[in-house]
Amino acid sequence: MKNLNSISISEMLNNICKVLLLLIIIYPALSVNTFGRITVDISQPGDRRLKVAIPDFKNLSPNRESPELSTELPKVMNNDLDLSGYFLPMEKKAFLDGDGAGITIENINFRNWTLIGTDLLIKGAYTCIGNNIEVDIRAYDPFEGKQIFGKRYLEKITDYRLLMHRAGNDIFLKITGHKGIFLSKFLFDNRGSGNKEIYVCDFDGYNLKKITNEKAIAQFPRWSPDGEGFSFTLNRDGHFIPHYMNISTGKIKRLSDKEGFSSRWHPHGGGIDLSLRDKGGYADIYSADINGGNLRKLTNSRSDDISPSRSPDGKKMVFVSGRTDLPQIYVKDLTTGSEERITYDFKYCTSPVWSSLNKIAFVVAEKGVHDIYTMNPDGTGLRNLTEGDGNNEEPCWSPDGRYIVFSSNRSGGYHLYIMNANGFNQRRVTFFDGEDRNPSWSPF
Repeated sequence: MKNLNSISISEMLNNICKVLLLLIIIYPALSVNTFGRITVDISQPGDRRLKVAIPDFKNLSPNRESPELSTELPKVMNNDLDLSGYFLPMEKKAFLDGDGAGITIENINFRNWTLIGTDLLIKGAYTCIGNNIEVDIRAYDPFEGKQIFGKRYLEKITDYRLLMHRAGNDIFLKITGHKGIFLSKFLFDNRGSGNKEIYVCDFDGYNLKKITNEKAIAQFPRWSPDGEGFSFTLNRDGHFIPHYMNISTGKIKRLSDKEGFSSRWHPHGGGIDLSLRDKGGYADIYSADINGGNLRKLTNSRSDDISPSRSPDGKKMVFVSGRTDLPQIYVKDLTTGSEERITYDFKYCTSPVWSSLNKIAFVVAEKGVHDIYTMNPDGTGLRNLTEGDGNNEEPCWSPDGRYIVFSSNRSGGYHLYIMNANGFNQRRVTFFDGEDRNPSWSPF
């Protein structure tokens, strides 16, 4: 064994280099973004939420037009940041600064904000000019006394929510280093009009629009990767047939003449997986091009195979099969053709969906209650995200794999909720008539 005196300088330098290399490899994996005192660990939502203060915005309009926006603009951003799970909006009654305080650095008393523990201060002013609104938004680190973000935005006054979602995304990116979710949308089906139709709304539940008007049963919408349209199943005559709708044109086309149960687009576009059934037969999973052509059968068992979802690289597929009598979850290697069952702890498993961060969310039905779990692609790392809160079903990942939208009846009828990938910050986002089911998250 060498003593300290016998270690050469070259050996010491070599050991130091190894340590430095290890730190370089490990540190980026922490997913931490830092601005002075402001630190966000994007991989651990809920561990420490940044306290954010957003006072009323100053109205600089010549005739003080639209005074209600003074409180409405920060309200939208507060809600966005709160829903993200990484920020904790502070109550206005705690603020020490009056409403007349300016938004520029020389007009801010940062001590008034550090005394109440503010991690991030966001200030804004707006000017209404005709039908347009210009908003100046700035973000500060109160403890450093520094401006870390500043930008002006111009939009129609009627689209002020869109403007604030865009600003929220910019601030989220600046603080965390990751894209925000605030401009994304949800597709879902709802029977509020008497028939089941497809609707779309903003991620926070606002701006509801009816997309289909088939006066039939339209359900199971799935955004295409390019965001231009969606697949769904349509039942006009007692048979569920897969269709595609272009959102901008409103045109609808069939993807197959076979009866279909569920579909999921290939992660990088170029194709779609469909669960289809021949008359009198079992449902199998097929791969098709974006028009439903070039069908290729992926599964072939003496049971129903449904709910396909591909891995991020598109080389594997998770799906549900009843080949053991009750539905369980399997993974198929699309290169070798091998299939492996990955759920053994539960009798009834459905609705698997593979995230871009390589996690699988799915639904477990136990004793009449449905809960959403996550696991690794090999079936390890099981985690119940929704235990004890009604029935929770139909999970769908956000494109970045950091959030899940799902349908739950914890407040009575089924409505849409979102949560972080670890189950933190579960929040209801839709409050519409009827039941909101089968959500799909738009591309960012």
